[in-house]
Amino acid sequence: MNLQERIHVLRDLGNKMRKSDDVELENVMLKAEIENPWFTQNNIRQALDAISTQFLNKTALDGLVEKYHLDDNIQPKNVGIVMAGNIPLVGFHDLMCTFLVGHKSIVKLSGSDSALMNFVIHFISNSLQESANYITVVDRLKNFDAAIATGSNSTAKHFEYYLKDVPHIIRRNRNSVAVIRGNESDEELTVLGQDIFSYFGLGCRNVSKVMVPENYDLTKLFRAFDPYKEYINHNKYKNNVDYNTALFLLNKENFLHNEFMILKQSESLLSRIGCLHYDYYTNDTSLVQWLEAHKDEIQCIISQEDLNGLKTEKFGQAQCPAIDSFADGIDTIQFLLAV
Repeated sequence: MNLQERIHVLRDLGNKMRKSDDVELENVMLKAEIENPWFTQNNIRQALDAISTQFLNKTALDGLVEKYHLDDNIQPKNVGIVMAGNIPLVGFHDLMCTFLVGHKSIVKLSGSDSALMNFVIHFISNSLQESANYITVVDRLKNFDAAIATGSNSTAKHFEYYLKDVPHIIRRNRNSVAVIRGNESDEELTVLGQDIFSYFGLGCRNVSKVMVPENYDLTKLFRAFDPYKEYINHNKYKNNVDYNTALFLLNKENFLHNEFMILKQSESLLSRIGCLHYDYYTNDTSLVQWLEAHKDEIQCIISQEDLNGLKTEKFGQAQCPAIDSFADGIDTIQFLLAV
């Protein structure tokens, strides 16, 4: 397949994802929720909309081709991809980049996200006669020239050993942080809630901690986040909120809570499901210093205002990354071109 044929396949996939009345897709979505109850129909649709809108359109794909001067003069290599399954289709961007560049993907799926990824892989593989050669699903990676592996900090150690002899990208735990200035309206804070509650907070781009100015009235957050209270109706989310509330009470830890979320002051970026960490900053200098010191733990910074040259994204944009927004700040296309 040449580059233009691969672009055409990806655009067709985007069109498929955008259909709201596609019976095949609807059945896959239902199967995915049975496979993983965290993947509600709304969450799956949100992921499909984000991927089809941000990635799988002519402007985005042509822009990526132009930016990296992609062409047909590449020697295809076998790239192993170990996918995560924390949110729907979280491994798609790695697969898309590998396919677009012209390499062949050897994919180890997550058991938490096999229905949706198999649907995507089946669509690509059956689009054109040659496309079936580009993606292989395996239980164990072998015979690969390079690898991209996503997992936790603990699994990263195993990946480092297993992949030590080939070029690789290994992704670890990261979380996102939001900066609140204190002058935001309730409406703006409600939009920030999308970055916190989407996918039940399970994505690395979800905000798990907010930095607030000293003496900030935290009840503003409870009021602004009220539109998300229906999340507590999800059984697994409610169980986590109840468990974490009980745990903090038993440990005699200080926290604030309402019926659907917990606010807890903590230095840590990583928070439990249903719990949002917060901490105070005194001025912009100390804030930027803290963000810089934790940059290896931060996936993205969400802020309505610029922060002394740091890369930020606006409220509500955490789960709508552009096609050239790469996880952990590692340029996947450059890596693939250098294999």
